[in-house]
Amino acid sequence: MSILMTVQDWWILFVQFCQLSLLGIGGAITTAPEMHRFLVDEQHWLNDAQFTSSIALAQASPGPNVLFVAVMGWSVGLNAGGGLAAGLQAWGLGLLGVLVMMLGIMLPSSVLTYTATRWAHRNQDIRGIKAFKAGMAPIVVALLISTGWLLTVAHNQPLQDWPLWVLTAVTSLVVWRTRIHLLWLLAGGALLGALGVV
Repeated sequence: MSILMTVQDWWILFVQFCQLSLLGIGGAITTAPEMHRFLVDEQHWLNDAQFTSSIALAQASPGPNVLFVAVMGWSVGLNAGGGLAAGLQAWGLGLLGVLVMMLGIMLPSSVLTYTATRWAHRNQDIRGIKAFKAGMAPIVVALLISTGWLLTVAHNQPLQDWPLWVLTAVTSLVVWRTRIHLLWLLAGGALLGALGVV
């Protein structure tokens, strides 16, 4: 996939991810549906396969959850440079994509978190602080469910993808109703994927 990006496009990408940074309550992964809308549906800087592969690759790798943004940035940059085979220019634009998107997603939320956490820690007994914490929990859960939904329906082959739907429903129920550690669920999903079930 090859796209043409101007300096203004890079700025728009940076600003969009700055905005998403401030909406990423519960982590950057909760903004994946909005990222998909912007990068795939609206701008056409990534296709569906690149988007879902970026998330899958980063989630399978050790390290912070936000790495999927770096992988998407790399893909956007490579697409702007004409693909991996285009040489050093494509590699440079891939690195630019990583830098623009990671700065956008990390900078605003990091500054806000640092400032707000220091303030909230000093004022932890205020009723409004307690209410805010209690009210944010269902929002985070809803955002994570919408991300799971997006990743499950991305294949657009409902007759073939029924195991994904079942796995998503069973995993959601297990997380909700038990205290099984999430690493066991990840290991189970990896095993099912390796066996070709999902």
